[in-house]
Amino acid sequence: MAEQITRAPDDVLVHLRRARDLADREYAAPLDLDRLAAAAGLSKYHFLRLFRATYGVTPAGYVSRRRIERAQDLLRATNLTVTEVCHSVGFSSLGSFSSRFRTVVGESPSEYQARYAATGAPHIPGCVLFMWGLAESAPAGSATQEKHEAVDPP
Repeated sequence: MAEQITRAPDDVLVHLRRARDLADREYAAPLDLDRLAAAAGLSKYHFLRLFRATYGVTPAGYVSRRRIERAQDLLRATNLTVTEVCHSVGFSSLGSFSSRFRTVVGESPSEYQARYAATGAPHIPGCVLFMWGLAESAPAGSATQEKHEAVDPP
């Protein structure tokens, strides 16, 4: 009978955390098992086993959960459409986003957004979020980055 791993050894935890931090930072980017395992410096199947044993979820499940958490924030606080939220958190399909959202949250993204639309603080306009995101992610030397630096010197 094969030995079942209950969690990663202490000396490997730092490597798993590096991959988890990458998933937290870049949840909207394409993140596959190869990229996360490379961030941890482990083979992908060993990484998968250790990640699941340590965190109780697969790396793909963790990334998906992180995307849904961020989608909840955006649906509560902004005037973005469900489709815009879907794409901004890294889902490529509105159907898979809506299905996963309902599984995790217990209601559709539209229902969730409508529930918070009637209450709470005024929504942040989506155009502000997109402009801020473009300025922050623009490659060095690009026109957007140079314009941003001209307005807000470092």
